[in-house]
Amino acid sequence: MRRLMAALAAGLCLAALSSTAPSVASPLTTATPTPTSARTASLTWGACTDPTLVQGGAECGTLQVPLDHSDPAGPQVTLALSRVRHTSSDTAYQGVLLAAPNPLGGSGYTSSLLGSRLPGSAARTYDWIGFARRGLAPSVPALSCDPTYMDFDRPDYVPADAAAERTWLDRTASYADKCATNYPGGILDHMKTTDTVADMESIRQALGAPRLSLYAQSYGTYVAQVYSTLHPERVGRMVLDSNVDPRRTWYDANGFDQAVPLERNLHTWFAWLASHDTAYGLGATESDVARVWDEQLAAVRRAPAAGAVGPDEWIDIFLVASYFEQSWPMLGSALSGWVHQGDGATLKALFAQLSQRGNDNTYAALLAEICTDGPYPSDWNTWRTDSQAAHAQAPDTTWGNTWFNAPCLNWPAAPGTPVRIDGSRVASALLVDGTQDAATPFEGSLEVRARYPHSALVAVAGGVDHGATPTGNACVDQPIADYLATGALPARRPGRHADLTCAPLPAP
Repeated sequence: MRRLMAALAAGLCLAALSSTAPSVASPLTTATPTPTSARTASLTWGACTDPTLVQGGAECGTLQVPLDHSDPAGPQVTLALSRVRHTSSDTAYQGVLLAAPNPLGGSGYTSSLLGSRLPGSAARTYDWIGFARRGLAPSVPALSCDPTYMDFDRPDYVPADAAAERTWLDRTASYADKCATNYPGGILDHMKTTDTVADMESIRQALGAPRLSLYAQSYGTYVAQVYSTLHPERVGRMVLDSNVDPRRTWYDANGFDQAVPLERNLHTWFAWLASHDTAYGLGATESDVARVWDEQLAAVRRAPAAGAVGPDEWIDIFLVASYFEQSWPMLGSALSGWVHQGDGATLKALFAQLSQRGNDNTYAALLAEICTDGPYPSDWNTWRTDSQAAHAQAPDTTWGNTWFNAPCLNWPAAPGTPVRIDGSRVASALLVDGTQDAATPFEGSLEVRARYPHSALVAVAGGVDHGATPTGNACVDQPIADYLATGALPARRPGRHADLTCAPLPAP
C-alpha cells in the first residue's frame, strides 16, 4: 500500500525527478478565496491556480461543510473543488459526475480531468467534479503529523529481533502521539469514510443536482460503495475501477491481503527484466534477476545507497513495479544503473519524489480514515502472528505494510462501525479490474459484483495495473465511455465471474 500511495500521490511522474511534491497547507490556515464568477448555495467558482487544472480548462471553488455533520451549525472545514463543465448541448447534458476521492492516491482535487481521457462524448455531456477530501490539501485543514516520518535510512522493516520490533512499535506510536498533539480533538474524530460521504451529499446539494454519477478508483471505490449504500436514490451511473473488498476493510485489505500478490507481481517484473536482459543486464531468467535483487537488497542493508537508501527505501521505490507496468522501464534503468554504475543518486531522487519526502499529508489523512472506519486488532501479538505468516510467503512486501498501518494501534480517535455494503437498490454500475491487481485483489471485484445485482464486471486478464483507467485499452475504455454515454452495460452472465474479459495492453 505504501508504494501505491507514493506513486498515485506523485501522479506517476516517474521520470520527472526535478518536480517537487505539493505543499501542505497549515492545519490552521484559511483557504485562499477564488474570484467570484458564479455562486450555487455556498459554492463559489472561479479561476484555478493549479497548473494542471488550468491546462485542463477547469474552474475551481471552495465549499464549507460541517466538521461534524450531526452539528451543522458547529465548526466548519473547507473543501477545495474543481469542475470541468459539459460542452454538449443542454438537451444532451447528463448532469454531475463526481470523482469519489481515493484516500490512497492524494487529494482528488484534479480528478475532474479524468473524463478528458475517455473516448467518445461521455466527457462532454457531464460536469466532472473533483474535490480534495477533508484533511487533504488544498482543503483546509490539511493534516500533517510528522513531515519527516517517511525519510531516508529508516530502521529495517523486517525486525531481526525483539529490540528491532520495539523500535518500530515506538516509532509508530510516536507518530500517532504527534497526530494527537497536533489535532487535540475535532477533525480526527470526523475523518471516516462516512464523513467523506456526507461531504459528497453537501456537494450535491450545493450544486443543486438531484443525483450524482460517480467515478471511483482504488480505495475511492469503497467511498462510492458507502455513498451508494447510504444514498442509492441519489446515484446516477457509477464506474468502479479496482474494487476494495467490503468484507476486508481495513486491517486485512490494507496489508495482509496484498502481501502475496505484491510479491507475485514483483517477480512478474523480474521476468520482464530477464526478457530484456540485453537492455538491463540483470540476468536472463527470472531466478537470475531475483538473485541480483536479493544481493543488492542485502548490500543496501549493510551500507545504504548514496548514504540514504536503505532496505526500506529500496522496497518503497521498486515495489511501484507491482502496481503499474508503465513504471517497469524506468525502474529497470534505476536498478541497472545501481548494479552496474553504482548510481545511488537516482535511487535517492526517486525515493524523495515517490514518497513525497517532507510531506506526510496523504499519509496522515489516510490513517485518519482507515484507523477509524472500523476497529483494528488491539493486541500486537495478532499483528505479529499475521505478519510472520505472510512474511513466509512474501518476504519483500509484508513488514512494510505492517508498519505503515501500525499507528492504528495507538490512534487518538475512536473507531466506528463499518457500513454494510448493499448495492441492491442501485440502478446500475460498471466494475473494472485486472485479474492480477495486487492492491485490491480481483476477488474484491467479484464480491462487489455479487452485492450490486445490476452491475457488470470488465476484467483485464493478467492485468496488473491498479486504478488507472482510462488506460488507452479500447476494450476497457470503450465500455466505460458507452456506459456513461447511454447507460448500456455488458451483458451480465450467471455465476461469480467477469461479464467481459479483455486482453491487457502489451507490456512495455
